[in-house]
Amino acid sequence: MIQNDRRALDARDAGAELHRLVAALYPYCRSTTGNGVRATLRHLQELIPLALHEVPSGTRVLDWTVPREWNIKDAYVKDDQGRRVIDFQQSNLHVAGYSMPVSTVMPLAELRRHLITLPDRPDWVPFRTLHAKDDWAFCLSHRALLALEDGQYEVCIDATLEPGALTYGEYFLPGASSDEVLVSTHVCHPSLCNDNLSGIAVATHVARALAGLSRRRYSYRFLFVPATIGSIAWLAANEPNLGRIKHGLVVACVGDAGRPTYKRTRRGNADVDRAVLHVLKNSGRDHEIVDFVPYGYDERQYCSPGFDLPVGCLSRTPNGRFPLSEPESEGRAPSRLARALPGLPAH
Repeated sequence: MIQNDRRALDARDAGAELHRLVAALYPYCRSTTGNGVRATLRHLQELIPLALHEVPSGTRVLDWTVPREWNIKDAYVKDDQGRRVIDFQQSNLHVAGYSMPVSTVMPLAELRRHLITLPDRPDWVPFRTLHAKDDWAFCLSHRALLALEDGQYEVCIDATLEPGALTYGEYFLPGASSDEVLVSTHVCHPSLCNDNLSGIAVATHVARALAGLSRRRYSYRFLFVPATIGSIAWLAANEPNLGRIKHGLVVACVGDAGRPTYKRTRRGNADVDRAVLHVLKNSGRDHEIVDFVPYGYDERQYCSPGFDLPVGCLSRTPNGRFPLSEPESEGRAPSRLARALPGLPAH
């Protein structure tokens, strides 16, 4: 009984630590590139000795090219009374990622072409990016859109999109064997607790726990990368050494109340597949095992036919299957994780 109580206490302590890290990282406006990612990774350097890598814009990584760097200071839409009716300072989700800088005045009819909403979820603020084209957009709840009155609006996006670099973090823990376990999570989304920050927090916590061990059988490599292009850049830079990766996990969407879900590697019967299945079956908890498909997170890059690394994906509710219940208050529906953080904005 005492041992069970101690385990419960340890779990609560770990949960509180994870929540504190999520709360600290929540305000940063992360994107594929830029200072928000750097600030996030530098914060993690206070917890683990993370090495930061910069890949210049225009660099060819396999058949991809590192994009220009995007940074944003402020953005808003003001009505003719000078009120901010859409405000980046309230939520960094209000500006579509990679929006071009703009400073102009326009009528509502023209502004509407640059506003993104979810009409079927009128209180939610969507998350969007504009990588594919030079454009700009604001995201807002559909209810807020309907409240806008005809008139002239001042539009400002104080941002830069210019040559720079893509930044990712890497932490290597040597073990008795040169065989490696890879743990990867993405760092490219803004203030999204479940999608982005839960994976960062869990990976950091596991890295710290492993660093405290006096002996490790395997070597461990932790990657904090912008989704897709970040893992591709890492694969391109480390191709000669990929044979050392014997087991791997992508950690994503682990902060909600859904049951643990494991997506198998492309091989389907790798050691990591059998190990995770064994742990989940013996956990006594409801869980789900799904087969590999080339959609999702960075497991699709690591498992691509040219590399075929044994990397699965661990999550709770998988992307695309979140409950579509109405939110508790105006703004984006707060996750259970966000609601548990005192003082954390729900937008």
